[in-house]
Amino acid sequence: MRDLVRSEARKAVAGRTWLIMLGVGVLLGLMTTAGYTTTVEQEVAAGLAPAAATASMVRFWFGMMLASMLFGAVFVTREYGTGAIARSVLVSGGRGRLFTAKVLVGSIAGVGYGVLAAGLAVGSAWLFLPLAGQQLTWSTEATLTLVGVTAVVALAGPWGVVFGWLLRNQVLAVATLLVLTLLVDEALLRLVPAVGRFTMQIAMGAVYRDAKPEMLSPTMGLLVILGWIALVGAVALRRLRRSDVLS
Repeated sequence: MRDLVRSEARKAVAGRTWLIMLGVGVLLGLMTTAGYTTTVEQEVAAGLAPAAATASMVRFWFGMMLASMLFGAVFVTREYGTGAIARSVLVSGGRGRLFTAKVLVGSIAGVGYGVLAAGLAVGSAWLFLPLAGQQLTWSTEATLTLVGVTAVVALAGPWGVVFGWLLRNQVLAVATLLVLTLLVDEALLRLVPAVGRFTMQIAMGAVYRDAKPEMLSPTMGLLVILGWIALVGAVALRRLRRSDVLS
């Protein structure tokens, strides 16, 4: 299995996909944090505590989870697009082994994205808050937010992988993940909060401490995330084992 994981890791960094996704995530984070500098002064003047402003600056880097998630999906589906998945199954020694190896590599990549997001979150708070005339005020809330951001970005990696295994088509997988993340989950929270708070994106928001009264606790949110990954992964693995690899 170790050699198989190494082989899949080499595939993961082959080409420009991981760089493109990384660039998108960094650009998104920089745009949101830089944009926050235009409003943070007014918010502090209106009563927002400096420590809360620092935590908010850190929180904006949750957007890196889009890069982690989409990388995971593309990592699987691009082999379906080229037909190389059939050869990968043969060389790996079994469908289950290949499935596991890709999930592991996606998880490692997710951790990498998460660590980078954490570093950039701290760096952006240190850079942009003083530029906005505000003091960097670190707190327990900022630390918990940073841990939450790192966690959701890391878990977005295997989430993208299992989703890629489930849908197999790259365009369909990417489009579905984006629609669910950016539209459906938020809409469900607004329309049916009792249901919406159990969706993946809203559960992630609970972990990185997005302040919405309808949300779950961070611990429950983490359990929901793991539950979704396990459920979709189980369905995807069942499909992989019972249907034609290329279908």
